[in-house]
Amino acid sequence: MGQIKVEKNVGGIEGLCTIEPSVHGDSRGYFMETYNQQDMYKAGFDMAFVQDNQSSSAKGVLRGLHFQKNYPQGKLVRVIKGTVFDVAVDLRRSSSTYGKWFGIELSEQNKKQFYIPQGFAHGFLVLSDVAEFCYKCTDFYHPGDESGLAWNDPEIGIIWPGLKGAYNGTALSDGYQLEDGTTLVMSDKDQNWKGLKETFSF
Repeated sequence: MGQIKVEKNVGGIEGLCTIEPSVHGDSRGYFMETYNQQDMYKAGFDMAFVQDNQSSSAKGVLRGLHFQKNYPQGKLVRVIKGTVFDVAVDLRRSSSTYGKWFGIELSEQNKKQFYIPQGFAHGFLVLSDVAEFCYKCTDFYHPGDESGLAWNDPEIGIIWPGLKGAYNGTALSDGYQLEDGTTLVMSDKDQNWKGLKETFSF
């Protein structure tokens, strides 16, 4: 018990939380609990996770911004290898911070976790040569339910660290690169998402 440190409502956005585990290290290496339901309940988290996912991505890969339309997922994310800049965007229409974003660096060194509740879009940019990304979800994946937002929508205004390029009115990755010259890499689908206003025109 008591193996985590929680910061709630990070970035002034209700529901977003960072979680730092207690790391026990010695000459052999380290040990930590990556998830403890009792500690989470004690910290005020009562969600149930039903699916664990893991991905591997190369430097310069940007995944997102993704959300689920009819089966929204809460996500507890962390990085077990490398470093990413992880971003959540508030899509809750009744929220006072609708459209606001918060970003955090997650790495194998800082071992931080980021909890993103239902009602947010999510994405990340890989800053290391390779990054392995893990996350727990509060709902199962439902094919055909995924949607997204343009990662570079100026209305949202995400500042992706070390990324250079000029917005050309679309989510295309053309012309964007990291400071060391690494080209931005995205899926075709992620380059076709629209901005906040166009996506939520109702």
